[in-house]
Amino acid sequence: MSALASTVTVRHPGHVRAQPLITVADVPASSRWYQHVLGLRSGHGGDEYEQLLAPSGELVLQLHAWDAHEHALLGDESLDARGNGSVLWFETDDFAAIVERAGAAKADVADGPLDNPLAQHREIWLRDPDGYVVVVASPFGAI
Repeated sequence: MSALASTVTVRHPGHVRAQPLITVADVPASSRWYQHVLGLRSGHGGDEYEQLLAPSGELVLQLHAWDAHEHALLGDESLDARGNGSVLWFETDDFAAIVERAGAAKADVADGPLDNPLAQHREIWLRDPDGYVVVVASPFGAI
């Protein structure tokens, strides 16, 4: 299989994929944090907008500068509650590696790592550089 063929996503009618976009104060700094902690890679780069990709090439998260492109619906930078009521939740098959990278990055750990007996998985709750809550969990049934 060629390298290109391994990154092609097969689309099915009615398939919906999440492509969350968050507004951040410093796109390159946030990009580096997500790349380091979650093991993602840059798919776009830049000071105003970034696409973060999984190793498979699938888009996982978009970062957007508050003041770029005058998108009125992105939110109000003057408000303090970044993502209040929202959590960026990621599942990984390599939970231990992400916990290790979060420690090495001196990431702000809000809770964990811990076992969640209801979901039967491991979780770590972090805060990214802008204060967004980021949860990384092992797959359901991993414990």
